[in-house]
Amino acid sequence: MKSTITSKYQTTIPKAIRENLSLGVNDTLEWEIDGGKIIVFPKQKKFLEYQNRIRVGKGNIAADIALARDLRLKDQT
Repeated sequence: MKSTITSKYQTTIPKAIRENLSLGVNDTLEWEIDGGKIIVFPKQKKFLEYQNRIRVGKGNIAADIALARDLRLKDQT
């Protein structure tokens, strides 16, 4: 596959590559130079670093609202 560099030094990632790597808008690519070759690979999304570290479960909406109100009052004083 090939792509052309524009006058603004931009290029298009071919559709087959975007689909194969599940790339989308605002994804980040990492670029490296290795012996005259360019290596481009997708940068892992930052939120994936926290995978399996955040506990989720049934929440307490009333307590959350009360806490938010208390914090707002503290910010106003």
